Formats: sequence, structure tokens, C-alpha cells
Amino acid sequence: MDWNRPELEKCNANYVPLTPVSFLKRAATFFANRIAVIDRDRQFTYAEFDARCRRLASSLTKAGIKRGDTVAILAANVPAMLEAHFAVPMIGAVLNPINIRLDAATIAFTLDHGEAKIILADREFHSTIAPALTEATTKPIVIDIADPETADMPNFGNIEYEDFIASGDPGFVGDGPEDEWDAICLLYTSGTTGNPKGVVFHHRGAYLNALSNALTFGLDHESRYLWTLPMFHCSGWTYTWAVTAAGGTHVCLRKVDPARIFAKIEKHRVTHMCGAPIVLNILSYAPEEVRRTLPVRTKVMTGGAAPPSAVIENMERLGFDVLHAYGTTESYGPSTTCAFPQSWNDKPDEERFSLMARQGVPMVLVEDMIVADPETMKPVPRDGETVGEIMLRGNTIMRGYLKNEAATKEAFAGGYYRSGDLASWHADGYIEVKDRSKDIIISGGENISSLEVEEVLYKHPDIMEAAVVAKSDEKWGETPCAFVTLKPGAGPLEPQAVIDFCRANMAGYKIPRAIVFGELPKTSTGKIQKFVLRERAKTSDN
Repeated sequence: MDWNRPELEKCNANYVPLTPVSFLKRAATFFANRIAVIDRDRQFTYAEFDARCRRLASSLTKAGIKRGDTVAILAANVPAMLEAHFAVPMIGAVLNPINIRLDAATIAFTLDHGEAKIILADREFHSTIAPALTEATTKPIVIDIADPETADMPNFGNIEYEDFIASGDPGFVGDGPEDEWDAICLLYTSGTTGNPKGVVFHHRGAYLNALSNALTFGLDHESRYLWTLPMFHCSGWTYTWAVTAAGGTHVCLRKVDPARIFAKIEKHRVTHMCGAPIVLNILSYAPEEVRRTLPVRTKVMTGGAAPPSAVIENMERLGFDVLHAYGTTESYGPSTTCAFPQSWNDKPDEERFSLMARQGVPMVLVEDMIVADPETMKPVPRDGETVGEIMLRGNTIMRGYLKNEAATKEAFAGGYYRSGDLASWHADGYIEVKDRSKDIIISGGENISSLEVEEVLYKHPDIMEAAVVAKSDEKWGETPCAFVTLKPGAGPLEPQAVIDFCRANMAGYKIPRAIVFGELPKTSTGKIQKFVLRERAKTSDN
């Protein structure tokens, strides 16, 4: 049988390139009067949100933005950031959300490397954006983003965002992508050395990963999603599009502050939110006066770093349901989740929380995942002990690193995306991350997972946060060095007391030989900066 017959050919009726922009069209048509966005005291229906996005797309076109051009945005989780995620790809341009915590030099690098033609700039970050604009070779048009909290802060020029979009056509229809493989977003990884790498997302991957998230997290048109996760981080793990695909409500949040978070959860009956474990920790140890009784059990997807079981336990007690996810910028954010079988409810709490802290199984639209030997590409035994590298393959993997062919080839060597994260594979198919490959501590020939040591430290009644790195040792080569932050009101705590606690809960060779107290350095997405701690460990006398 010839299946390539003329009557079976692809045509406009049976094939449309996948793009998350289509989610907004559907929501504006069928959920027109539902609330799409809440921002402080203002809110937009889906019809109004759609019109604002179209006005922005129209205004960008009038400003000279064409297909393939880059539009940068550096802003908090405000409506403009959401609108840019639809308006920019609506005209076939590429959105570059920039990390709000970057220094001026790195911002300048991203503007030049991505060749930004326009930047939407939040006045709150004037102190880093302004010098970056001076330093950058690229000289993009600057559009100010201001709201009641930032109205009195220094401006960048004479164009304000609301005025800019007001001149646009609310009925504007963009051409969208020519192909679903077209670039939709450019997102820079937070590298520890050298310049960051520019990860390129495509429309197809953004569409599919958003639907995968919506299905996995149980989003629907009654969902109310609080933006505790930075939208610049993997485009908000693609929830910028996923919430809209479900017809849910976006609740904006300018600052990750426990008082604001609890107040918004209570006021708007928030059903879903995402964030790194640091966000969970902030809520777990929030002062009693800012806590609220949750009106519904809010679902929290966490990732970006492995949450210790103690953090999951604390959140459950506050009324949150925690879903642990794993992924990278290169995989559009979440790629695996710790799916929760009902049978786990029958297990003792300690065992249940330990199971929930694993990284789980591939999300539905991840084509394939293996844990394999990085040299042979052979999958490791599913014994929960043997360590290999997490490797992913499928439609929700980046196109590659912009202007970096060598790094792209290295990342895709062997036909899989090589994450660099090390894990064991359990008999039930669930993976458990052990460390980044560079974070494994080799002491006397024995491999020590820093995450395993941290898991024990988090169980100490006085410890709020912990991070473990390698410290050089003349005898053993390396030994674990622990950096810990105490809970509010805890202490004093002696290093020996922490060491004794570890001795009672782990094998002797894994016990940290040095304990350092103090605040832990973190990235804007809540990841602990272990490269900073490695430098501190070199000079630690403990």
C-alpha cells in the first residue's frame, strides 16, 4: 500500500505547527470572561489579557522587530513578563528572559550574545541594567516597566510599558512561527565559570512541555497559580504557557516574601505554585505572625535542587502537598516527577518522606530517560545503589547552545542529552539524584554523595539549611566539609555536636570533618552555589 497518496498529504486542514501561542487564542475565545491574571489590585480577563498581548506584539512590530529578532526582558514576576511570553513569539521573534540577579557585566554579555533589539526593563533593577546598557556593544531600545512599587525608582528613558502597548492594535494578528522548530526563547544558564551558555527553546518543545506540566500537576480552568517561581527560569518551567493552556489564573508576585505568599494564598485560594527548596524553607520557617491557615491544600512542585525529606515533611504540616520534580534548563525545566502511589500512604512517615524526596519517573512527553555509565552509555542496574548519569531524549530537549557548537555536540554525545547529574536507578523505575558529577566527594577511594550527607544534616533539629562540598585532605585526598545555617532561634551549636549527630546516622567515612556555620550563598533560583563554598572550604580551619 502506498501511504503517500495525494489524498493523504499534509495540508492546512490537518497540520498546524505546534506553538504555545495557540493556548492564548483558545483561552481568549472560550474562557473570555474568566480571570487570567491578578496583579495586586488589578486583574485581567482572558479577553483583556489577549488584547494586551496583541497590543504588545503590534507595538513591537511598529518598533521594527521582525521574525527572528531577539527581544530581551529583565523583570520580576509582573504581567509584562507573562505578556511577553505570548506577544514576542506571536510575531516569530525570540524572547530572552534575563535573570534578575545577574551583575551588569553578565547582563551586557547576554544582550550582546543574543543580539537583543529591544529590552523591556523593570525599574526595580535599574542599578544593574543601566550600567549593563552602557557596557553592551548592542544598543537595544529600552522600554520601562513600572508599577506602584517601582514608580518612584529611576527610569531608563522616555518610553513606559503601558504607554508603549497602548499604541498597539488589540486585534493584531501575528504570523507566528513558520515552523514549530523555530526558536521561541533564549535562556542563559547560570554557569560557575566563564560566560553562561544560551539555551535555545523551540515552539514544539515549549508547547509539549507546557502540556506535560499541565497534565502532571493537575491544572484546569479552576486552577489559581501563584508565581513563586521566577519566570526567567526556563520560562517559569513553561508554566507561563501551561496555566494559560488550562485556562487557569496567573497570580503575580513581585517578591518572594513569606508574608506576601501566605497572604496571596489565603486571598486568592491558590491551588498551585512552584519553587526551589529554598522557597519551601522560607515558608516552613516563616514567623508565626505571617502564617495563614490555607483555604485549600496548595500543591507545590519543587525542583532545581534536591529537597531533603525534612523539608517535604515541614510543608505537609503547613497544609501543602509537595511534588518533587527534576530537570534542567536544557530540558525546559521539569522532566521527571516523583509520582505518588496511594500505597505510600500506608508507610511510616520517615519512609514515605524519603520516597517522596526521590526524583521519580519521566514525565509523559519525555521520550526516553536512562541512567547510564557516561563512558559506555550502558544503563546501570536498577539496584538503587549503582551511580550513573541521567540522560534524556525527546521533543522537550533544547535545540542547542547558541553560537556554541562544541558545547552542543558534547551535550548531545551518544544520542542523548547528557545532564551531568548523577543518580541511582531503583527497581520501581524511580531515579534518585546523588550529585552533580563535579560534586561527588572521593575520600580514600570511596565515593561520597554530598546529597546523602546533607539529607542527614537536615534532620538535625537545629539545622535549617546544609550544603556539603569536598575539602582537600593530605591523607584521604578529600573529606566532606559541611556548611550549615541554623533555624531561627536555634543555637548555639558546636561543630562537634553536629559531627556526633552525623556519626550516629551515617557510615564513618561519610562524616564531615569540618563544620562551618553561616548563611549559604545562593543563585536567584535558590540553588546553593557550591563553587563558592568550595573556595571557602580551602581556607576553613575547622
